[in-house]
Amino acid sequence: MKNEYVPFLSRIEDVIQHTDIEFTFRMAYEKNDVKPGQFFEVSIPKFGEAPISVSGIEDGYLDLTIRKVGRVTNEIFACYKGDSLFMRGPYGNGFDLENYRGKELIVAAGGTGVSPVRAVIEYFAGHAEETKGFTVIAGFKSPEFILFTDDFKKWQDKCRVILTVDQAKEGYPGKVGLITQYVPVLEIHNIKEVQVIVVGPPMMMHFTTQEFLKRGVPEGNIWISQERKMCCGIGKCGHCKIDDVYICLDGPVFNYTKGKNLID
Repeated sequence: MKNEYVPFLSRIEDVIQHTDIEFTFRMAYEKNDVKPGQFFEVSIPKFGEAPISVSGIEDGYLDLTIRKVGRVTNEIFACYKGDSLFMRGPYGNGFDLENYRGKELIVAAGGTGVSPVRAVIEYFAGHAEETKGFTVIAGFKSPEFILFTDDFKKWQDKCRVILTVDQAKEGYPGKVGLITQYVPVLEIHNIKEVQVIVVGPPMMMHFTTQEFLKRGVPEGNIWISQERKMCCGIGKCGHCKIDDVYICLDGPVFNYTKGKNLID
């Protein structure tokens, strides 16, 4: 029998710095079995492991965007191009692109919540003909915390992008304000048919989702990602269990009709 806890070794093909505490590690990966929104357990012997969402999927590699926040991630940040990390996965259900093809799509993401939806944005920005309209709303704490700046410049030429920060110094040329203040004035062609993805910190997801519901978007057309509390990745430790749901197995992506009841 296969031991689900045994990881494989993956080479770091590149390290891309976004902020002082957020880097993307481009990992060698040959299999074609990863969906946007899934995650891997990344580990370093003697230090432990951490669940990291996939932020990019390409032939021969995948991207893991990591924030330096603790013992394991501190050690990961000591690694460089050419080094290797242990990984196991992919885990979770991810975003099914078929749910959004042929429909108007809005992706609203806050902070590091852009990471698990980056591959969704990348796909539909490059395949605009597969939607009836595509909008990205992304919010960050301040300009120095913006992730994927080169990607946003590229996406702005291919779809409608609203990039905002919560606060900025006087003279900042970009948009300032919470994501929630842009939802009420957002042009939506068909409220009852539009599909909405909301990912970010819990409070951001709650209030952003509420704004879309106020606009009349049906609950069943909203998708969220519940990434908190995941640990083992395979439903054995019970750390992510909420009622009868295991976030790592049944999620982390949920339709809002299910996700709204997952209170941790």
